[in-house]
This record gives sequence, C-alpha cells and structure tokens, in this order.
Amino acid sequence: QVQLVESGGGLVQPGGSLRLSCSVSGTIFRASPMGWYRQAPGNQRELVAQMHSFGNTNYADSVKGRFTISRDNAKNTAYLQMNSLKSEDTAVYYCQAGVQLRRGDYVRDYWGQGTQVTVSS
Repeated sequence: QVQLVESGGGLVQPGGSLRLSCSVSGTIFRASPMGWYRQAPGNQRELVAQMHSFGNTNYADSVKGRFTISRDNAKNTAYLQMNSLKSEDTAVYYCQAGVQLRRGDYVRDYWGQGTQVTVSS
C-alpha cells in the first residue's frame, strides 16, 4: 500500500527556517511530480512547489527565492527548504505525488496527511 509520510512542520519565528520532507512508502515504479500544496484557514489549497523526476521545478510566485524543493529519486523522497518565513506562510502543508505503481501504469495522485507550519513571534 502506497502512503506519503510527511515530517518537519512546526512553529517558527518570522525570518526563520523549516525543512519539510515527504517520503513515498511502498513499492512503486516512479513518483513524479512530487511537491507541496498549502491551505490556510478560509483559503483554497494552493501549489507551493513541485519537482519532476527529471529536475523541472515550479514555484508559487510568493515563495520564489525563499523556498527550495529538492528530491532524492532513489529514496522517493522530496524536501522543501523554507527560508525567510513570513506570517503569511502559515498553513497546513500537504505533500502530493503522482505515482506510477508499475512501468507504463497511469499516474495516480497521492496526498500526505498534512503538517502544520506556523510562523509567529
């Protein structure tokens, strides 16, 4: 059974840093793309950052220059380094992965359980 396991959220002061990680558990062929979405109270879920297995990345304009996504394809794990955090980054962050269970299989979306990131003094 495939699951996404997230870690790394928490409380940090404005200007601080956090690192999120997301690992795909279970036997799969490939997870691509992998990335994070976030949802603040009263807001829609929005894309934060996404990375394909061949290296292409997408970032929300609001996090460009502050957040960096990376991945370890051998471990099916993605990381989100968040620097210069602002109060408006406060949200639940959800890991997302497009997973192929076997070569040639269609891509299915999987989601993590979400991790709270709170930026506050």
